[in-house]
Amino acid sequence: MTYDDILTHVDDAVLTITIDRPDQGNKLRHQTCLELVDALQRLRLDRELRAAVLTGSGDRFFCIGGEHDPATSLDQSQVLPIIDVYQAIDTTPKPVVAAVNGFAVGGGNVLNTVCDLSVAARDAVFRQVGPLVGSFDAGYGTWYLEDTIGRKRAKELWYLNRKYTADQALALGLVNEVVAPEDVVGRATELAREISTRSPLAIAGLKGAFSARHNGVSGQARMAHDQQLTLYLQTREAQEVSQAFGERRSPDPESFWL
Repeated sequence: MTYDDILTHVDDAVLTITIDRPDQGNKLRHQTCLELVDALQRLRLDRELRAAVLTGSGDRFFCIGGEHDPATSLDQSQVLPIIDVYQAIDTTPKPVVAAVNGFAVGGGNVLNTVCDLSVAARDAVFRQVGPLVGSFDAGYGTWYLEDTIGRKRAKELWYLNRKYTADQALALGLVNEVVAPEDVVGRATELAREISTRSPLAIAGLKGAFSARHNGVSGQARMAHDQQLTLYLQTREAQEVSQAFGERRSPDPESFWL
């Protein structure tokens, strides 16, 4: 697919998604969010794809947050669909590895947090700036950050708005690895490719289990429908019951396990 704000590249089972707005700090505007959601939905539905890498164009910015257009009305059309992006990353059954190639600030730091694994360039910088700029995140950027680095540290990031180096982020547990800047995408791709050799249903079940606590009925539905129901429909039991209904007879329990 051709997009305006992102680039996509497929290498075997790995999809690389690059936010391509380096002159604007790879900020997420309305169009960017819609394109990311579309790409992540394609990741979900493409059976050949097993994992993804998310990064930013250039060597300065991973993503420095959201970009809001001037409001023209008070309705849902004015809402930046950035929560849809976080939710798409969190609920797709395939792992998304962040390749943090520069500044991860505000919404960009949340993007890193919701990804399954993170590789940071040694010169990457992590920061939350909400209270400094009259903004905040009361969802993925707080709940998941607390899960990732602990309650006190999460409040520290949000209340004090300090900058953290890649090594400090590693010590906090905000990223999994720190590498040279020129290696960040390559290393993230290696991890994504390694995950792609594992059982896709097992990985999907694990990801669903990790996120189910915060996803309520949505998380439970993903586990029940996407995992359990898909497998159940392949059983002799499901086939016999369905066939019996079509033939207007009682199902034969003895045939369930044959």
